[in-house]
This record gives sequence, C-alpha cells and structure tokens, in this order.
Amino acid sequence: MKNELVHHSRNQLKDRVLRRMPEPGLFPTAIEGLTIFRSNDGSCQSNCFYQPLFSIPLQGFKRSVVGSDKYYYGENQCLIVGIDVPAMNTIVGATPENPYVAITLELDKFLVSQLIAEMPDTALDDLPPTRAAEVIDVDIDMLNAFSRLEAILDHEDQIPFLAPLIIREIHYRLLISPVGHILRMLHTSGTLCNQIARAIAWIRENYKEPLQVEKLAGQSNMSVSHFHRRFKQITTLSPIQYQKRLRLHEAQRLMLTEDTTTYQVALSVGYDSPTQFNREYKRLFGEPPQKDVKRMVRTP
Repeated sequence: MKNELVHHSRNQLKDRVLRRMPEPGLFPTAIEGLTIFRSNDGSCQSNCFYQPLFSIPLQGFKRSVVGSDKYYYGENQCLIVGIDVPAMNTIVGATPENPYVAITLELDKFLVSQLIAEMPDTALDDLPPTRAAEVIDVDIDMLNAFSRLEAILDHEDQIPFLAPLIIREIHYRLLISPVGHILRMLHTSGTLCNQIARAIAWIRENYKEPLQVEKLAGQSNMSVSHFHRRFKQITTLSPIQYQKRLRLHEAQRLMLTEDTTTYQVALSVGYDSPTQFNREYKRLFGEPPQKDVKRMVRTP
C-alpha cells in the first residue's frame, strides 16, 4: 500500500511537471532554488559542479559520478548532495515518448544550520562516515511536500508566503531522514566534517589562488595527513583534484558565457601554463576547450 501511494503521488507530480515543460531543458521556476528538468535523449551526458541539493527523478533513470563515487537511481528514489562537489551525469534510456523528468531543490545552508540548532542534540560521533552524496528511497511525505511546492507555482501571489514554509518543511524532513546525518555532520559547528566543509568553501572562493594544503589543514586543526583523509572521505577527491575540477568547470562556464580566448581563460582560472590547461581540460571533458564549447553551443 505504501509503495502504491508513492507511485501514485509521483505520477501525479510527473504529469503536472511535464505540462509545464513540453520541450527538453533545465527550467528554473518562480520559486528560488526550485528547478525542473526534462531530457528526451537516452545518451545525454553532462558535467557539472553540484551545489547542495535534493533531487527526485519523476520518470526514468540516471547514472551519476559524484566526485568518484558512482550512483544509479530513478523512479521512487532521490539524490541528496550535501556539499559542493563535481559530478558527471548520464541519462539512461530516455526517449521523446518516455522522457527523463526530475524536480530539484537547492538546499539552503543557513536554513539547515538554523534547523539543526533548533532540533534536539544528536550524538554525531556514532554516525556513519559522511560522503558528499547518497541515494535513498523517497517517501510519501516528501513527495507530498514537493507536490504542494509545485502546485503554488500556479498562484504567484502565494509564493512569498507559502514557499518558505514548504521549503523549511522539506529541509526538516531531510534532516530526520536516513541521510540526515550528512547534513547534520557537515553543518554542525565543531565537527570534523564541518571543518572540511569550511575548507571547501574557502577553496571555492579562492580557487584561482595556489592551494596551500598545509595552511588549510592548520586552519582546520588537523594534521596534513588527517586533513587529506577526511577531505577525500567526503568528496572522494584530494584537495588538489577538487581545485582542479573547480577551475576547469569555471573555465568552461566562462567560455560559454563570455567572448574570451582559451589563453585568457586559462590564466583567469589560475593556470600558469595554457598547455597544461588544454591537456587537463581534454582529460576531464573529452575534447579540447574550443571544440568542446563549439559542440555545446550547437547542441540544442
């Protein structure tokens, strides 16, 4: 009976989302942080840099490599990403008749921290090691919350009043879910995971600068070896690998949005050697920078 309720609620939400987006694409909504996505291409691949988010596939399946961890998920499941991390995604088996459909909400770090402070204290030492992302089954309460959030898109005058309440509910339900420990450990001040989260925030804000791992480790009150181990435990990447991915994703964004040369972009994201930039860009995205950008511009 429980699975039938989830299936029915998901199908209802899927049908409403599809009516909003008859064409493929990623569509922001009038509710900040809420996006809907449709793909008709079963071979669609994309590289991105996830920010904390919660995503529910409403139809179809997706294969994601978050950092270096692999996930395969789809209908009746959901993906939670607790920290900024690179990802490569592949849509599996989508067609125009049966597209991949998903609804995603960006997570509010300040709201997460506020809710944690208001909730009863939880012993974090006994919780399992934290990774950047997890996949779990979606429950009916969470689906209903997303359904109510999507429904008020038809009533713009209600959005400023009701959307914050429903978004707060979704964050609370995440915190009490089987993967709530990810958010609690990353956003509870004083935990080792929170210290790594702060280091990641520093790298994101200063990605152009040379990375001094010893300094970051000291600011996190860890030895260099302990810092490396904890950083990789959460992101599956070393600090240097993380910074490199961040630089390359930013370079791709700049070339897509600004009229600039490969040489200028390489320097602007922190590379001293354009040759090294071209080599590492091709290794990550599969093609040299100019060829990759031209392909992406041509892709509808």
